[in-house]
Amino acid sequence: MSNLSKIKSEIENYANESNLTELQIVKKLETHYFNKKVNENLKLYKKGKKKVSDITKDLKISPRKFYAILEKKNVVHKKYNKKE
Repeated sequence: MSNLSKIKSEIENYANESNLTELQIVKKLETHYFNKKVNENLKLYKKGKKKVSDITKDLKISPRKFYAILEKKNVVHKKYNKKE
């Protein structure tokens, strides 16, 4: 519990120094660590060591979101066309 209180006090100190609220700081940290996990998984995806289904389970996102991330980062991937 002491580690959590240290983190909380650090966030409060940072919030006092900057013009951000605690929630904005936590949201920025969340996006930072999410992007970090995405980049690690992209390296494995490029090498062919990890499948899309495994990555989406790890990141808890939908496959569409993952393919949107691939498009955004200009990573080559196989595109599937829906046939009606």
